[in-house]
Amino acid sequence: MSLIRVVTALIAIAALACASLAQRPKPAPQPPARSSQSGQTSKPDPKDQDKNKDEDVGSTDEAVRLGTDLVNVLFTAVDRNNRVISDIRQDEIVILEDGRPQQVFTFKRETTLPINIAILMDLSGSQEYTFPQEKIAAGEFLRSIIRAGKDSAAILTFQDDVELVQGLSSRAETLNRAFDEIQYSRRLSSASSRHQATALYDAIYITADEVLARDEIRRGAIDEQVTRRAIILLTDGVDNASSRKLDEAIDRAWRAGVIIYSIGIGDRFRFEGVREDVLRRLGEETGGRAYFPRGADDLLQDFRQIETELRSQYLVAYSPSNSTHDGRFRRVEVRVNARPDARIIHRRGYYAATEDVKK
Repeated sequence: MSLIRVVTALIAIAALACASLAQRPKPAPQPPARSSQSGQTSKPDPKDQDKNKDEDVGSTDEAVRLGTDLVNVLFTAVDRNNRVISDIRQDEIVILEDGRPQQVFTFKRETTLPINIAILMDLSGSQEYTFPQEKIAAGEFLRSIIRAGKDSAAILTFQDDVELVQGLSSRAETLNRAFDEIQYSRRLSSASSRHQATALYDAIYITADEVLARDEIRRGAIDEQVTRRAIILLTDGVDNASSRKLDEAIDRAWRAGVIIYSIGIGDRFRFEGVREDVLRRLGEETGGRAYFPRGADDLLQDFRQIETELRSQYLVAYSPSNSTHDGRFRRVEVRVNARPDARIIHRRGYYAATEDVKK
């Protein structure tokens, strides 16, 4: 009887052991190891492949963006009658940097690029009688050119110092309210025997550097989207109070990528007149132009012409053959040899990156 009990116990123990083994999960099959000799690899799961694909694309784009120096040049082409030329082709243009031809990577006509504009108004004594017309024309210009949510404008005035009336904004009601707040007032100064002093060059420098300067200049990074930047300058071009020189103002505009359009206006009878040479040079060096209206109708027409040019520019992008990051100024020239009557308006150059900038 005892023998029967022992056999029965052994059978029960064996059954429990088999049941335990049967409940254990089977180990997952291991993928075959890569073999450099056979070249065979396991086939990845499609879902995992799609997930990794997005990560790889992001890394690749980052490598291309950070490893490539591209120079963007915006230019306008006009004929002898100052009419915009809108049918230039890529095979017609030649880009020179410091006199050496460059390979063009991108060429297209741009009419929709975002734009940041600063209206910079002279409130010195020479503007006393022309200021009301300037204010009306500048307001109409902004209402026409600024696209809500895409473009922005700032408003500044200057005499012997610079005042920011309104920072960059794309809201029409904000800009209109800022224009309404601007009032002309005389301010006597020892620097001027008639009325107040005029710090034109300081005003340009500060506007380019503190209002319109590109973010990538502050960060030392490459701009991912081209944003046009322009100063619309209303002045007679006279400066008698700046701490900076004309060349310094132009240099700051170069560094900030700012185009300067000047409207030479002021009291030609009681003051020394309009300094056309100064205003023309500001436009020629930065890729803008200078206008000299003789009345209210001319003033409105000049603003319309500026708007047309800003909406009818060409964009050229190239990778400079000189890849040295020495921080030096590089002269740029755009030619359209097949059209001798065309006048090409663009900035005269740019500053190369420096070694401490991470590319």
